Amino acid sequence: MKKFILLSSSAIMALGMISQISRAQSNYTVHEWGTFTDVQGGDGELLSWRPLETSELPGFVRDWKNPGMNRRFAGFFIGNEPTIVTGVKQVMITLQRLETPVMYFYSDADMSVDMDVRFPKGLITEWYPQATQIGPSLPLDTNASAAATLSASRAVWKNLQLLSKSKRNGDLQSRLPQDQSGNHYFAARETAADTVRTELADETNGTSNFEKFIFYRGAGSFKTPLRVSVNSRNEVVLENTGNQPLSHLFLLGIKNGGGAFEEIESLQPGESKTLPAIENTTSEAHHFRSLAGGQVELGTAMRAALEDAGLFNDEAAAMVNTWKDSWFAEDGVRVLYLLPRAWTDETLPLTLNPKPEKIVRVMVGRAEVIMPETARNLAMALAKAEAGNNDARQKAVAELKDLGRFAGPALQLADRGKDSPDVTFDFQLLSAAGPGK
Repeated sequence: MKKFILLSSSAIMALGMISQISRAQSNYTVHEWGTFTDVQGGDGELLSWRPLETSELPGFVRDWKNPGMNRRFAGFFIGNEPTIVTGVKQVMITLQRLETPVMYFYSDADMSVDMDVRFPKGLITEWYPQATQIGPSLPLDTNASAAATLSASRAVWKNLQLLSKSKRNGDLQSRLPQDQSGNHYFAARETAADTVRTELADETNGTSNFEKFIFYRGAGSFKTPLRVSVNSRNEVVLENTGNQPLSHLFLLGIKNGGGAFEEIESLQPGESKTLPAIENTTSEAHHFRSLAGGQVELGTAMRAALEDAGLFNDEAAAMVNTWKDSWFAEDGVRVLYLLPRAWTDETLPLTLNPKPEKIVRVMVGRAEVIMPETARNLAMALAKAEAGNNDARQKAVAELKDLGRFAGPALQLADRGKDSPDVTFDFQLLSAAGPGK
């Protein structure tokens, strides 16, 4: 026998209001950008690396040296390649660096969101605002509940408050933390996104964190879907090793204040393209004689690519301004390209509750290429330096210094073919080179 329940008019109105609130709470959009950086030799093989230098971050950004919330780093991970992890990014030797993902929120009204991002093949190493949970971690208090332990590599922000820009944007600007270091970090704030706030009662200082985005970084050992190699004619070969198309690929070479770049709109799965040597003036590449001019031309092209992938124009500008001193100024040969959304979702699974109306995730892959000539020149200088030639030693140190944070993998290539590389000697040279300028 069926039962019928009669609702009063007030109850029906209440249910209608609940439905409207639920719909309103989902009326928001999320946009994210970030980079994955790897280093490849002329043979297209990925190289494990540890940067001699890292991009500065403001002091308020959290990491495993200061994770807060009464927790500590709890373990290590092993990816597809040998990996050393101690919880401090500067000493991690990995294949990939996950650099500066930022996530923007746009809501019609103030609301709260739960966010959970996982990094199954890597480790999240820095983050801000303070995360409710970050893993893998254990509580410092041995009497803490089991819920205080997070074994997975992930970051969780519970009850993240989205403060609608239209209501109090001017008032909130003064609440954003400041710092004298980490200039690249602050470029990401130059957007029309909502301010976000976290309030964590368990935090040691007991204060709210305000920011214009969610920020996190990491490192791991896995492959991106682009293989870059160099043939005997010094031509660069790009190969899509994945199962989704790659788009907006920029081959860029910079040396002594000038350079050239060439853009490929797309590269289908399994497809490869061979490009003339970037220094070849008869190629179709765009050549520039000054870094300033090159940065303008490259920045315009990259912003257009990022907007084509779904970012707003101020977000695209913020990303370019964050990375232009690295992408468009450092000597070397590199390929910048847009990673497929499906690849990003698999590598960094993201859960948002309530679900937004739209999510845009744009990750740029950066493949730094150690050219065969660079490896050969370094190998010759090393051989003479190891034999006691002081001039050769100084030359090797200078070359490593010019390579900056990619000096380590270049040294790996230079040592290939040796029966027993002198690890101690290599370390001395790297120490003498210090952080690249």
